[in-house]
Amino acid sequence: MKIICVVGARPNFIKIAPIIAEIKNHPELEYLLVHTGQHYDDKMSDVFFTDLKIPKPDINMSINSGSQTSQIAKIMIEFENICRQEKPDLVLVVGDVNSTLACAFSANRLGIKVAHVEAGLRSYDRSMPEEVNRVLVDQISNYLLITEESARNNLIKEGISDDKIYFVGNVMIDSLISNLERQTDIISRLDLVKYCVVTLHRPSNVDDKLKLIEILDILTKINQTTNIVWPIHPRTKKNIAKFGLEDKLKTIKIIDPLGYLDFITLTGGAQFLLTDSGGIQEETTYLGVPCLTMRQNTERPITIEEGTNVLVNSEEEIFFAIDNIGRKKNTIPKYWDGKSAKRIIDVILKQGVDKGGENATLP
Repeated sequence: MKIICVVGARPNFIKIAPIIAEIKNHPELEYLLVHTGQHYDDKMSDVFFTDLKIPKPDINMSINSGSQTSQIAKIMIEFENICRQEKPDLVLVVGDVNSTLACAFSANRLGIKVAHVEAGLRSYDRSMPEEVNRVLVDQISNYLLITEESARNNLIKEGISDDKIYFVGNVMIDSLISNLERQTDIISRLDLVKYCVVTLHRPSNVDDKLKLIEILDILTKINQTTNIVWPIHPRTKKNIAKFGLEDKLKTIKIIDPLGYLDFITLTGGAQFLLTDSGGIQEETTYLGVPCLTMRQNTERPITIEEGTNVLVNSEEEIFFAIDNIGRKKNTIPKYWDGKSAKRIIDVILKQGVDKGGENATLP
């Protein structure tokens, strides 16, 4: 069986690493790793391949930047050519980025079966591009591999047959568990004692000048009692410069984006995280670190129900959450145990995949 594994952006790398490691345990499986190039600079891409010991991509499409529409279109065209040449039995996509949607769609049009890792997560906020990507990919996937039971309910409500849905757990936690002992010296290197970590990049938080000013003012207040360290996303850094808000960062420790090992080390030692990321909500839940998510909603409700996560959308809510840190009891969700990649490959091997899918149009 020949599988194409697709990655394109930072969250994908964390999820694909344990899957590739598991595939290598099965000589009956052949794989190709295709990197679309959606995240293409060293700080957002190459360092993750090194940290996670991911093999060099067999194919690097080098699509790079552009509008979301042009990026998706370029990836679709190029990935179709790759599929025609390589003739895979299955395309495996992870997460919800533009690369996930583009490659899943191209495979579907060619009659190639698609496996979607992290299927069924829903924020029910269609203003988020990731939400639209998730819904569309799930509708055209043959294997829907879910991280929590709420995802199954979401998929069934959308008309997807239960026999396509497989509860395999959270492959991102596989990566976390397998790398926890590989601590770095990032905390001492940055001379940190009592600190919190900030990561903000979503358009709803960083694209509007007034909203960004409000957030920076809140961070300045937090920094008076708990030192902030902020590995700043290129999008956020660009907008702060565009709006002329650099002066508001004077008291805050701003650093470049971190590699995976540095980041999980930094997260593990933090008092709390303030974020708008999806994956960080999961990592902090496993680590037992309080997570304040600056969003109106989350597609990962289990991180609130069982984990350390809480949604915050105002200065009052943020400081209330900070004042109540330690009072929220948390558990580790089912199947977040480091064995999800094995379950994923077991599903694929058990079901089997006919060459090119049932309605293959490959030459």
